[in-house]
Amino acid sequence: MAENIKIRTQREVNGLFELTESARNNLKNNVYYNDDLAPTKLSERTWKTYNIAALWVGMSVCIPTYMMASGLMAAGLSWWQAILNICLGNLIVLIPMQLNSHAGTKYGIPYPVFARLAFGIKGSHIASIARAVIAAGWFGIQCWIGGGALNAVIGVMSPTWAAWSGGIWVSFFIFWALNVWIAYKGEEAIKFMESWGAPILGVLSLGLMIWALKNVHALGKSVSDVLNMPATYKPGQFWKIFLSGLTANIAFWSTLALNIPDFSRYAKSQKDQFRGQLLGLPTTMAAFAFVGVFVTGATGIIFGEFLWDPVAVVANIGSPIAALLGAIGIAVATLTTNIAANVVAPANGISNLNPQKISYRTGALITGFAGVAIMPWKLLSSAGAYIFGWLGTYGLFLGPLAGMYIADYYIYRKKVIDLDDLFKGEESRYWYNNGFNKKAVYTWILAAILPLLGKVIPSLSFFAENGWIIGFLFAIVIYPVLMKNDTSSLVSAEEELQITERVQNPENA
Repeated sequence: MAENIKIRTQREVNGLFELTESARNNLKNNVYYNDDLAPTKLSERTWKTYNIAALWVGMSVCIPTYMMASGLMAAGLSWWQAILNICLGNLIVLIPMQLNSHAGTKYGIPYPVFARLAFGIKGSHIASIARAVIAAGWFGIQCWIGGGALNAVIGVMSPTWAAWSGGIWVSFFIFWALNVWIAYKGEEAIKFMESWGAPILGVLSLGLMIWALKNVHALGKSVSDVLNMPATYKPGQFWKIFLSGLTANIAFWSTLALNIPDFSRYAKSQKDQFRGQLLGLPTTMAAFAFVGVFVTGATGIIFGEFLWDPVAVVANIGSPIAALLGAIGIAVATLTTNIAANVVAPANGISNLNPQKISYRTGALITGFAGVAIMPWKLLSSAGAYIFGWLGTYGLFLGPLAGMYIADYYIYRKKVIDLDDLFKGEESRYWYNNGFNKKAVYTWILAAILPLLGKVIPSLSFFAENGWIIGFLFAIVIYPVLMKNDTSSLVSAEEELQITERVQNPENA
């Protein structure tokens, strides 16, 4: 009996797993373990449906979402075609997001540890840093957008500030510091911010709509006049524009489709994470994109020109009270998006490089400085559409990763994991060949080849226009084929019984 208890390294309560205290203590000095990367304890999984949904409301309501439809409409789609494209893209990306969330909730593991399953203990650095680099870039861009918005709105209230050239830099670093500070405080601070941010953003979005309607009616116009923006694409170009837009919209959250375990690991149950994401992501993205379309249409009537930038809208209202509310709204919207979407992943990824020396908090600080080092003001000064062009490009690399993780977890492993082995070295079943699973790297390359070639070879442009979906599907097929005869990292039914302590009564957890 004593021997049986000794080898139990994980316990399961109602379908959720955690490390046993003895296993956790034995891993304390392991070079691949620290408390931030360790599986969350069952007592730490407190996020319910509302918290998950609020997380997505907070992340989805941001300036890029507001302006998302404008890029599609500028390319030639009508307003309702643009909204349909956004809604469909988010429903598609929700599929891998839900599937990859499962492991986070079931086993409490963050993304870098989840990546160890397919890539190996050391190989996971490839995937986690690839995700971290993109996130750090977005972090800097969002801080510059948020700082610029703050500067513009303060300028409405203070002409002296508006005339000062240094205002933009002060605003940027104030906003940057606020982002880093909240991220540094950890997941409970993020949970608190998202929970309160969601209703604030909802009220402010509604207020913007009411302002638009009131002013349009005052000029003798109606809702139909606001939405009188027809499609302008040339004959035969609809599908080319629509499919390219779809890839960009999928890519918008394709990053989170990978590192969603960073958040789902705090969910109280699979039902909570599933319902929270279903209610929070596609509905909010479509709704807030519509707010952008509607308010922009209204500005065409009110000001005589279309203003796609919400900062410009607030600045043109001219009221100090409206400017103050606008500043609050823009700050909250950018904060709730930036911290959750662009700090957690790189912070965990950086920590994964050397868990014994780099904590999540240290990773968050490094991410903050990296966001400044990329000089986002130069990135955004080159082209207004840079962000959306970037989306379609990096989505080609992330689609194969999402497909590979799903194939690994569901098809290859049948959702069975040895938690203890995920934090060990050469003796781990996930060590593969010197810590790397070359077959995962091969899958990534093979699945991304055609979409990447489509970027430079016109006759293959179809593969680039649908790059995320094609790479995703290719990886789901290629990975199981390459791994077919490799059973070294699998956990047999007998082994699972040996290492797992099952608790039937939740009160005994």
